[in-house]
Amino acid sequence: MAELDLASCTPVNDLWPALVERLGLERSARATRQALDLQAMRGQPTTLPVLMVDTCGVALVERELLRLSTGLPVPAGEGVLLLCSPRLQQLQLLQLAFS
Repeated sequence: MAELDLASCTPVNDLWPALVERLGLERSARATRQALDLQAMRGQPTTLPVLMVDTCGVALVERELLRLSTGLPVPAGEGVLLLCSPRLQQLQLLQLAFS
C-alpha cells in the first residue's frame, strides 16, 4: 500500500471540473459515491473518504492528519470528500449535496 504525502500537495479548486471533463458527470458522480460508500462501510467519524482522481481509486484518511498535514479546515459531518491527485500533488475538499 502506497503512502500518500498530503503535506506535499497543494490545495486547488479545479480537480473536480477536470475529473468531470475527463470522465463525464455520471462516471465522476459514481466514483464519488464509491468513496462515500467506503466511508459508510469501513470509515469512522474521524475518517474522510478520498478519491484519487488519477486512477479513481478510493481510500480513507484521518481528518486530523489532513488538517495537520495541510492546514485545511475539514468540515464536520457526512458528504465531505477529498479529491487527490498524487501525480499532480494537488488536493481539493468537496462538500457534496448527496451522501
